[in-house]
Amino acid sequence: MSAPSALPGRVHVVGAGLAGLAAAVDLAGAGHAVVLYESGPQAGGRCRSFLDAELGVRIDNGNHLLLSGNASALAYVARIGALDRFDRSPEAAIPFVDLATGERWTLRPSPGRIPWWVFSAARRVAGTHARDYLAALRLARAKPEDTVGALLSRDSVLFRRLWEPPAVAALNTAAADASAGLFWRVLAETVGCGAAACRPLVPHEGLSESLVDPALAFLARHGADIRFGSRLRALGFAEQLVSELLLDGDSVAVAPQDSVILAVPAAVAPRLVPGLIVPQDYAPIVNAHFRCAAPEGTPLFLGIVGGAAEWVFRKPEVLSVTVSAADRLVGLAAEELRDLLWRDVARALGLPPQAAPPARIVKERRATFRATPAQLRRRPAAATRWANLHLAGDYVETGLPATIEGAIRSGMIAASRVHYRHASTLEPKPGSLPPQPLPTTIEGYQRALP
Repeated sequence: MSAPSALPGRVHVVGAGLAGLAAAVDLAGAGHAVVLYESGPQAGGRCRSFLDAELGVRIDNGNHLLLSGNASALAYVARIGALDRFDRSPEAAIPFVDLATGERWTLRPSPGRIPWWVFSAARRVAGTHARDYLAALRLARAKPEDTVGALLSRDSVLFRRLWEPPAVAALNTAAADASAGLFWRVLAETVGCGAAACRPLVPHEGLSESLVDPALAFLARHGADIRFGSRLRALGFAEQLVSELLLDGDSVAVAPQDSVILAVPAAVAPRLVPGLIVPQDYAPIVNAHFRCAAPEGTPLFLGIVGGAAEWVFRKPEVLSVTVSAADRLVGLAAEELRDLLWRDVARALGLPPQAAPPARIVKERRATFRATPAQLRRRPAAATRWANLHLAGDYVETGLPATIEGAIRSGMIAASRVHYRHASTLEPKPGSLPPQPLPTTIEGYQRALP
């Protein structure tokens, strides 16, 4: 364990989801005294694993895909020493199958930022031509009120086979309603950067083993105080500062030199922060976990077009399915969902018709906010009107949707504000430069990332 921090003040991080963990890891690693509060008995929030007693295997509460272009997430994973806990595709290759036609193809971006791959029939989407991809440039010029469906032709093969699947998956919003500008940013940080940014990474075991447990071990080594079962009921304020954390059965004084990072869900944050406006329209995600051995040659993950299932992930002893923006499915009974989704999995993987194997259906009815233009206007900044209070969470304005990358980036942004506040209060050393102002744009935040 590291020696106690010599830096003045403590940082109170409330919430041990990925946003809170990312902030705590960043700050503890820099020598700050960190106290991490979590209302539940374990960390991870909506990104964790558990033993399913009925299936007899560990499963994730949801499926999440990382790509090598997710700079914030990979910086976090590297910091906690967990890079070896992910399976990596040997190449930048994203396989698809269209159940309506039986066609299969693999999207293979070329090296570099110039998309030479669109000129190769072997690399681009089946049934498309190079000129079709020019329409994507409309997204780069999108106005705040523009949607993906308004700027791209929904009747085209390319929309159905390429633009719609990742838009729905990343934004958890029907493509017709999803923010065009937000989708462009996702594309710009992945496909727009070429093959180097498009290699898939899937946890070898589970989300907890890859993203949560190593972070808790890192925090323990750096002397962080981790308090499970600590639910925050209210914040006390005095003279434009947070002065107190009111927990169930306890209260913690917050000194003027202390900082607070509030990394609780969007539904909770407005009850704690007066006047806070957050997204209020949420979309469901449905996951199905089938206990069965994957056929030989099954890729790490597979995109499905033309079915109820959207993405299939290969995991140890489990084939796992995700359906985003699943309003049409979330009301169905578990048995009906099991059979419906298994039929798509069997067809996609070339399995003979058979009864569905044992399965666990997990419904997240309020998984993430809908990334519509109207909801994006409700996203708050990390900064608040209280100098020592900072917000983190996938609902906070990061320029990204509510993904793992977005949640982790929000934690890093909040941590950067604490670093700046601390540096601005220190007595400057002779010859040193004053702390630079915090970046005010998303691009500025990205340049400040590790």
